Amino acid sequence: MKEINNPKWVPQLLAWYDVNKRDLPWRDCGDPYKVWVSEVMSQQTRIEAMKPYYDNWMRLFPTLEDLAKATEDEVVHAWQGLGYYSRARNLRLGVQDVVNNYGGVVPHNRKDMESLKGVGSYTAGAVLSMAYGEPEVAVDGNVLRIYARLYGIFDDILSTKGKKAITAIVEDTLPHDRPGDFNQALMDFGSAVCIPKTPRCGECPIVNTCHAYQHNVTDQLPVRIKKTKVVDVPVFVGILRYGDYYLLHKRPNRGLLRSMWEFPSVENVDSYDAAESGLTELVGALGFGLSLQPVIVKELTHVFSHRKWFMKAFRGDLQYAGDHPSIETIQKQLPKDWMLIKREEFADYAWAGPHGKLTELCPIVE
Repeated sequence: MKEINNPKWVPQLLAWYDVNKRDLPWRDCGDPYKVWVSEVMSQQTRIEAMKPYYDNWMRLFPTLEDLAKATEDEVVHAWQGLGYYSRARNLRLGVQDVVNNYGGVVPHNRKDMESLKGVGSYTAGAVLSMAYGEPEVAVDGNVLRIYARLYGIFDDILSTKGKKAITAIVEDTLPHDRPGDFNQALMDFGSAVCIPKTPRCGECPIVNTCHAYQHNVTDQLPVRIKKTKVVDVPVFVGILRYGDYYLLHKRPNRGLLRSMWEFPSVENVDSYDAAESGLTELVGALGFGLSLQPVIVKELTHVFSHRKWFMKAFRGDLQYAGDHPSIETIQKQLPKDWMLIKREEFADYAWAGPHGKLTELCPIVE
């Protein structure tokens, strides 16, 4: 293994970063709130894809206090399109904790930072080093991959042993005079050069100290053993109209896509007849009759971390029992997690993942 303490490659990487660093709005601002938001948003999302969402977020919630005062629905709606909505909910709760218990000042130490909702070791390290200049590491998948190649570590980087071994080396190589720049350099380097597949070794400024390159094992590192089994789930969706209104359902306040809106749907059925029966029973409990059209109008596949939805959408028309009651009357009789809304109101709601893509099947009536 190469020397760890004060290695030569650290200043070489920082020199590369000084020339090649990305111009990002939360860098070099010294604002822990902006850094915090950027780090939470960039989890599971590429920087280039999240930047417009970050800009919009800062327009809506420019300060800690603004976010702390926002409702959960407002926060989730602003997050729509980024996925993994628990990140947004936890960010709001963490910010409220800062406002209520820390005088509106983001903590300066790891213990207090990691006590905040949704803040783990990586986010804490990123905020502390980038906003406050504290000598704290920020170890994520990029860093694990880079160090596994650089030091020839063949432990599974997803294992406790592998993470612990690499984190110890990162701590030993962290330059205390530029911790924030170093952590950001690793981020940019892992995104642009030491990428997951086919690393660009010809562009690497530290290739001469890289174990994987020197021993021709870049295709073997890092070692990752995935354990999560993805379950296939067929989902039949009804785009159901009642006059100029569409029927929507709010998912439970727990679990996958919690508290988000979707079209009526049934899961784990294997035929149109079973789907029609399930949807008829679902809306029948609300007082509606259903005429479903047996034609698939759209198919979607959406992958979550632990399941894959295979979605088929159908159009249908609803009838309501009684002597043509008004929309207001029907709305009052519906459970609180069901609603009839017009197409032009869709943008006001936070949609459950791929259900938002199905809104294109609902034309706006001029």
